[in-house]
Amino acid sequence: MGFIIRDAKKSDVKSILKLINELAIFEREPHEVIITEQQLIIDGFQDQPKFKCFIAEIKKEVVGIALIYPRYSTWKGAAMHLEDLIVTEKHRGKGIGFALFSKFIKYSYNQKVKRVQWVVLEWNQSAIEFYKNNGAQVLNDWRVALMDENAIKKFVENESI
Repeated sequence: MGFIIRDAKKSDVKSILKLINELAIFEREPHEVIITEQQLIIDGFQDQPKFKCFIAEIKKEVVGIALIYPRYSTWKGAAMHLEDLIVTEKHRGKGIGFALFSKFIKYSYNQKVKRVQWVVLEWNQSAIEFYKNNGAQVLNDWRVALMDENAIKKFVENESI
């Protein structure tokens, strides 16, 4: 195997952010990353963490992550969301992505969730095939809706008028 999968530690944050930036470049959105090491520490490694992260490591080098967090489905109940599954480019194809995905699924199962979910870009065919081959349905009839920080602020400011 040559790698281990473990829970992330605060000391991994620099490597986590490096992988987040690598993913943003791959997804053609490098300018969208505004998160900092400090914010990751606050959000993931304090008393009430907002996320959990699994690390893939080869010889003490972080080569992959799975960043997850709990959700709640009004139809199903407790759910878990896989925000990102990232394996650095030079280590893809070695089973690391599958091991991280497996850790996420098993962790979610042990949390007794009713559903796991994530999003995948429509052009990322290798990821779509990976997920389908591992039992996931990839839905075509749902669209992701989001508001960034500026849109949230604008809404709140306009709502108070």
